[in-house]
Amino acid sequence: MKKLVPYLPSIAVLSAILAFSLWNDAHMSSETSRWRAQLDQADALVQEERWEEAQVKLTESYEDWSSSQTYLHIVSQHDAVDDAEAMYRRAMAFADTRELSEFRAELSDLRDQLRLLAEMERLNLNNVL
Repeated sequence: MKKLVPYLPSIAVLSAILAFSLWNDAHMSSETSRWRAQLDQADALVQEERWEEAQVKLTESYEDWSSSQTYLHIVSQHDAVDDAEAMYRRAMAFADTRELSEFRAELSDLRDQLRLLAEMERLNLNNVL
């Protein structure tokens, strides 16, 4: 046991890093799943030609997304976060002009980008190496 004492601070730091990584993986998956579900709802509303409600749902999703910007910029790659931000803005512009095919394509790309954000934070061998 005495031989382990000098290594305890290092073990504690590594354990804390592992715990944060596991928490971050779960948290990011939860957040992106919620945003993707919100986008699915907006998409469903547009398919029913309920554009105003879809715009409200998209705005709510964007505000929810925006409230996590500090966290996202700390733990994720800035380019990936910035790309998703731009996709949200383009989707809102397409919703304003009611361009169905462009709006749905942008939502699809945005959902995929959010999925990639969660994947980048996943604790797996590819991300560690």
